[in-house]
Amino acid sequence: MKITLNNRPEELTGYSELTVNELLKVKNFTFKFLAVRINGQPVKTAQYDEVVIKEGDKVVVMHLISGG
Repeated sequence: MKITLNNRPEELTGYSELTVNELLKVKNFTFKFLAVRINGQPVKTAQYDEVVIKEGDKVVVMHLISGG
């Protein structure tokens, strides 16, 4: 499956689709606070096991941090 992940082309061999949580595991995103958008639409954390990423999707994963 070919997608765009954080503005870079990615080929995920052996997958035709993935849930958001599966993608985060496959790509080793382990940071606790993440925000995900698929094709410009935000995905709620509670939906990470339900929302499916498909061929050609544009996915952005952002690390949320705060400071002062």
